[in-house]
Amino acid sequence: MNETLKRSLAGVVYMFLIIGAALLGEKSLILVFLILGIASIYEVQRLLKFKNLIGYLLLAALLYSLASFRSYFSYVYFLIPLVLLIKVLLLKDLFSKKDFVIISDKKPLISWLFIVPSFLFLCLLPTVGGEYQPYLFISFFVLVWTNDSFAYLIGKNIGKNKLFERVSPKKTMEGFFGGVIMTLIFSFIIYKILNIYSTIIWLGIALLVSVFGSLGDLVQSKFKRVANVKDSGSIMPGHGGVFDRMDSTIFSITFVYTFLLIIEYVS
Repeated sequence: MNETLKRSLAGVVYMFLIIGAALLGEKSLILVFLILGIASIYEVQRLLKFKNLIGYLLLAALLYSLASFRSYFSYVYFLIPLVLLIKVLLLKDLFSKKDFVIISDKKPLISWLFIVPSFLFLCLLPTVGGEYQPYLFISFFVLVWTNDSFAYLIGKNIGKNKLFERVSPKKTMEGFFGGVIMTLIFSFIIYKILNIYSTIIWLGIALLVSVFGSLGDLVQSKFKRVANVKDSGSIMPGHGGVFDRMDSTIFSITFVYTFLLIIEYVS
């Protein structure tokens, strides 16, 4: 089986897993993301050469409390500034010619405040407006997949100008802008299908997904460069590990979730 076919089949299985979990209900979604979150924590800690159980326990505690005690879940708002700060620091280090400074002396923060809350926000996304809306959640993933797929396809076929060669030699400017344009187009299609948000809000979500998803992909590439490995894992044929597949999702969700919280608050 060639690499493209393996990659495609693994991607289809992953898509059906995410969509199926969302449609089955919130508790199914939480269970799936508990499993994917545990895998991501393991892979990230392996990249960092850092072994610690707290990240796993924190993820399990947060997702269990979300499933069982939602009415007491207001503490999530205190997490958002901390997670945004960690991601901004990772972006700062991304543009440094040195290895990640934050990785060198704050490895626990990567597991506890980068990975864990991102999976929590993914589980909270469908209920950002109060009621459980699986199609909002699925639409977010459709935009992530659109950006990733078209950035890869356009970059592979017509890309000539390197986007960030020092960190990821294969990524191109053409791929990046191709991904942005197609994600904006798909967001407009979603707006026409779903009666949830306005055109401007969907375009805003698309831009956040494209920009911060691409940056998250680069952050993960630098993680691997510092660790001197090709992939974060091998669980997904053609993709590598769960963190390889979800890097843009993990990075962009905080910005998208915060944006939608603000929209709900002002409306």
